[in-house]
Amino acid sequence: VQLQASGGGLVQPGGSLRLSCAASSDRFAVNTIGWYRQAPGKQRELVAAITSGGSTNFGDSVKGRFDVSRDNARTTAYLQMNRLKPEDTAVYYCNADYDYILDKPGEFWGQGTQVTVSS
Repeated sequence: VQLQASGGGLVQPGGSLRLSCAASSDRFAVNTIGWYRQAPGKQRELVAAITSGGSTNFGDSVKGRFDVSRDNARTTAYLQMNRLKPEDTAVYYCNADYDYILDKPGEFWGQGTQVTVSS
């Protein structure tokens, strides 16, 4: 599975950003795409994940602020991040798996993209 993430950057508190993760595979369809993040000195944690069927899971700290969606071809997932807080600052990693996995990381990782929330 090849993963291409994009959309990180610098944003002020209260602002929004959208991350994209495009998944491609020459074997089987990718079922789960998600994002995990890691801030300095902290463990990697779930941000959000979505299956090809549209089931989702969110980390507790982002519920109600972030949303995840998938395009019609189900090859690209989007993480819409709203009402961003300084504590959302982290490197965000795209993650995917052939299986339906919403409660732990999948097998495949993309490159990280930096999200910085600061005034």
